[in-house]
Amino acid sequence: MTETAATTLDAAPTDLSGKTCLVTGACGGIGTATAAHFAALGARVLTTDVVAAAPAFDPADNIDPAAIEHRAFDLLDEKGLRDCTDWITETAPDVLFNNAAIFDMGSVLDADLAQFDRLFSLNVRAMYAVMRATATALVSAGRGGSIINMASQAGHRGEALVAHYCATKAAVISYTQSAALALAPRGVRVNAISPGVIDTPMWETVDALFAKFENKKLGQKKREVGEAVPLGYMGRPFEVARVAVFLASEQSRYITAQTLSVDGGSVLRF
Repeated sequence: MTETAATTLDAAPTDLSGKTCLVTGACGGIGTATAAHFAALGARVLTTDVVAAAPAFDPADNIDPAAIEHRAFDLLDEKGLRDCTDWITETAPDVLFNNAAIFDMGSVLDADLAQFDRLFSLNVRAMYAVMRATATALVSAGRGGSIINMASQAGHRGEALVAHYCATKAAVISYTQSAALALAPRGVRVNAISPGVIDTPMWETVDALFAKFENKKLGQKKREVGEAVPLGYMGRPFEVARVAVFLASEQSRYITAQTLSVDGGSVLRF
């Protein structure tokens, strides 16, 4: 076997030692799982959320507290968003997991402009500001990196009762593509993850909203959506975190401008 063949056949590493990874929305199910995976693979992990307490990791994961630095920022507040982007400028993370978002429901008859402003302010405006700050820091440092934006299966299709949220996640996908094309010459890859129904604490809120708008019993919508997934169950946060590791690592070095669906087969796209 030649040296070239041996090199190309070696498995690319998922090791993140020496990397700094930033996770926003880190105190929710997917954010916490992703921060834990990054730390377990050797990264220095910066976490942020609106709450002051750091993410609560499973003790069985043996996450070294010294590997985590947590700061609280309210990304819906102009000063909070500015302080967060200043922190990004200072730390210049190699990897961004751009996860902070909120959910709400309402058709075009119910979802008013106040809901529009709130969802777009966090899910799009803050997402863009954090992505831009990370990209600027990486380009200024003269090195490549990986930006991972959190989209949703809701971003691929409108839903009658989820007008604004679907639109915000469609915007995330579009910004991911535009940023990836702009940053490719600088060696910065930009991709998105599009989860389907994932069993996180947020789903209690989602289920309650569906109970209100669709006149269902509590727990009914959550059960129904899990049963409707082709693989037969709601996803779990670690199943999204594993894809984040893939996109953060050398495993995905030739992938950019893509949105990877992690949805058990729920959304089929050409």
